[in-house]
Amino acid sequence: MLSTLIKRTFASLSVVSLSLFPSISSAETLRLTETTITEVNQALDKGAITSEQLVKLYLKRIEAYEDRGPKINAIISVNPEAVSRAIALDKERQTKGPRSPLHGIPIIVKDNYDTADMPTTAGSIILNQSLPPNDAFTIKKLRDAGAIIIAKANMSEFAESYGWLGYSSLGGLTLNPYKLSRNPSGSSGGSGAAIAASFALLATGTDTSGSIRGPASVAGIVGIKPTQGLVSRDGIVPLTLSFDSAGPMTNTVRDGAIALGIMAGVDANDPRTLDSKGKSYQDYTQFLDKKALQGAKIGVVIDFQGGNEEVDSLTQQAVIKLKELGAEVVTVDLPKKLENLWPLMEEVTEAEFEPQLENYLQTLSNSFPKTLARLVRLAVSDPIAQSANPLNPGRIRGAQASVTHRGLADARYLYITQYEFPRVRQVLTAAMESKNLDAMIFPTITCPASPLHTIENEPTYECKSDDPYTPGYLANVSGFPGISVPMGFTRQGLPVGLTFFGLAYTEPTLLGFAYAYEQATQFRRSPSTTPPLSGETLNY
Repeated sequence: MLSTLIKRTFASLSVVSLSLFPSISSAETLRLTETTITEVNQALDKGAITSEQLVKLYLKRIEAYEDRGPKINAIISVNPEAVSRAIALDKERQTKGPRSPLHGIPIIVKDNYDTADMPTTAGSIILNQSLPPNDAFTIKKLRDAGAIIIAKANMSEFAESYGWLGYSSLGGLTLNPYKLSRNPSGSSGGSGAAIAASFALLATGTDTSGSIRGPASVAGIVGIKPTQGLVSRDGIVPLTLSFDSAGPMTNTVRDGAIALGIMAGVDANDPRTLDSKGKSYQDYTQFLDKKALQGAKIGVVIDFQGGNEEVDSLTQQAVIKLKELGAEVVTVDLPKKLENLWPLMEEVTEAEFEPQLENYLQTLSNSFPKTLARLVRLAVSDPIAQSANPLNPGRIRGAQASVTHRGLADARYLYITQYEFPRVRQVLTAAMESKNLDAMIFPTITCPASPLHTIENEPTYECKSDDPYTPGYLANVSGFPGISVPMGFTRQGLPVGLTFFGLAYTEPTLLGFAYAYEQATQFRRSPSTTPPLSGETLNY
């Protein structure tokens, strides 16, 4: 149980309540469930709190709401060294100063990022206790910046949900903290739920077919799927490298911009990042401007309407707000061939998953399977198939399809990747350039969070879309960036996200727009299922 590990972590170390600090004349208030990286840094710089105390408070929340309370089940493992790491970073802050805005900041990592000191399982019981030989490139960058990994997040197994969103055979089923009968989306559902529940200030995610932006949308947070190649995928368990991207999930656009600046960078072990040389920034916060939308030309994509009346209404309200903020908004009707790219994406995933996963499996110790075929045989064996948490049957079928696929030499695969996908990029570029657009917007998902796969009938759920995630595929197939920000709540109290989408390496522009919209709307609010605990408010 997570609580056992957390209690062990706390052994002989008492949590100092934030409320014990005396107020001073120029008082500031820090509320753990509402705070930001910037606000925490201010408190750390003033000596009002330490990273050690901050880590303990977040671990206390994880214990309260993972093993007790609503049992969100967003966390798959807790770092037993988190407190000692915080103590060391506190001393370093005192003697040398902070390394970066993430110095001493608790973060949560999706469990497909390699961490040499913690198991990396991609949510699979078959990789239980697998310790990779090295940190992923991005994990090293985060650690070098002073971030403290306090836990790893549950995820859809091997980063694809197949209808069981937020479920894995090792981690079980993650719940949506805004409505416990709804899913957290996938595959980064644990990361999204963890940030919504205030288990940390930042989580990492991966996005192959909307897997950062979808969970961010249903968790009422910010999710950044960057231009493919801006952030390295080396050391991340692959699903489909043609689409895989890595990025941050945070409560605010500013926090996301801080994280993106640290995560971005060229990595020789991920050739895709070579294209980003000279196109990334160490500080994306410089582009955050409340007036960024003044004079901007935004295209609202109408192809993704009709899934849910409330989502459509919130999107129209977002358009009105953008106009109020000074943007010119025009209608965009995309060519039919862009309305559903999933069949092409599915074909590419079937071709790539086996060879790319097997390359990763070769890096693990000999106690773990080296081929996808062997992994499938283990998945359908009685010890796993008859257990309390078997693999998702859809996930098994997907793996089997990859095993039988002709792979990277298949003519259809080559046609799609060499002709169809470049054409998608050309069409999207032409659609934006023909109207001189700075960005396009659309609902991140065309419907609110759907019911858990374990619930057969949920009368309050309405969705007329065959695939609510269709809007997100544009960014994955093109490799272009998309940023999801909260755009309001349904009558059921479920968050809904708005995506700002642009051409390659336009993150500075998109972040500016997203920030201006966020600051003008302030939709973010914490879920009622994970309220503040005693001692989480600091007046200083």
